[in-house]
Amino acid sequence: MVKMTFREMNLNVFEGRPNSRVLFQPRVEPWYDWHRSFGSLPERYREFELREFLDDLGLSMRYMHYYTGNPDPVVRCLSPAVRVHEQFGDAIGARVYETPYGDLIESYKFTVDRTWREVGFPVREVADLKKLVWLFEEMTYHFSESAFEQGSSYMGGRGIPQFWVPKSPYQALVQQWMKLDDFIYALADAPGEIERVMQAIDVSYDSLYEEMIVSGAVQIVNFGENLHEQLLSPRYFERYFIPFYERRVGQLKRAGIYSHVHIDGYFRSLLKYLKDLPFDGYEALTPLPQGDVALEEIKEYIGDKVLLDGIPAVMFLSSYTPDALMATVERVVGLFHPRLILGVSDEVPQGAGDNAIARLRMVSDWCRDYAAPSH
Repeated sequence: MVKMTFREMNLNVFEGRPNSRVLFQPRVEPWYDWHRSFGSLPERYREFELREFLDDLGLSMRYMHYYTGNPDPVVRCLSPAVRVHEQFGDAIGARVYETPYGDLIESYKFTVDRTWREVGFPVREVADLKKLVWLFEEMTYHFSESAFEQGSSYMGGRGIPQFWVPKSPYQALVQQWMKLDDFIYALADAPGEIERVMQAIDVSYDSLYEEMIVSGAVQIVNFGENLHEQLLSPRYFERYFIPFYERRVGQLKRAGIYSHVHIDGYFRSLLKYLKDLPFDGYEALTPLPQGDVALEEIKEYIGDKVLLDGIPAVMFLSSYTPDALMATVERVVGLFHPRLILGVSDEVPQGAGDNAIARLRMVSDWCRDYAAPSH
């Protein structure tokens, strides 16, 4: 028999075709990058490039631009009317967007992990919403076919080349432009103004979706929502999330593009929606003991949709034994295979250290040798 590539296996899962083994696709890139940056990779891997590291462990890839150095195929463009100023020092930085109604300022701090983190959001009060509407009316998102082709070539047969689309308007506001409490107060005090911003955000995505569809190159995309029930209520989910998902995922479905959504926080209050949401799969749904929902409940509520991940990240820490990890792997596979892309919910933790490599190899070897039970 001709051996299938991980890319072929990846598509098989979404198309409902059988695979000869379990596809193991953990997001290990942040772990690798962190330990390489701090010089703490084991001796064997210090000269390895990311793909060599993944190949040595028998791991599949999911994202083309995630810690790979490849460009994001989603490109944000600002019109010439928008003036942007940046000032970054050794420890703090700022990005300023000039608008006719005043400046919007993002503040950053350089952390001990050697990365810039946003610590001050640009929208702080209702008066700032007018500035943000103007900014999004001067902003568009586009799909770069050349960046996609570069990332696809980089990944080779290691998986379907994927990326994430910009967040839904609610999530964009609450995670990228405003503090949660400022957003919730503004939504209560000035819902019309918040909804005008949401509409402007949504419209800025139109070109992106049209171009992805026309390209004919995209097969699977992620909605990188990072949903957590403490950011929203069921009422807000029904009003602001579901219509957006139905419209945008509907566009992709009609073009034959599969999609999944990233839900990596507590999500018990969202369970009742999962079977009926338009996505083909769910990424990073995190079960007990790390999340708030049992694996069996996840299976009940997502039905025949694809589960991406399923292994709680804490299982890669020394506080859990290898036997506990493998028992979890067997439960996940038993419940969800073949509608499963096995991985880590959410990522292999940097704190796992060298311990992570032995456990990744253990799971990878098990997946390679897995034989589905006959019925």
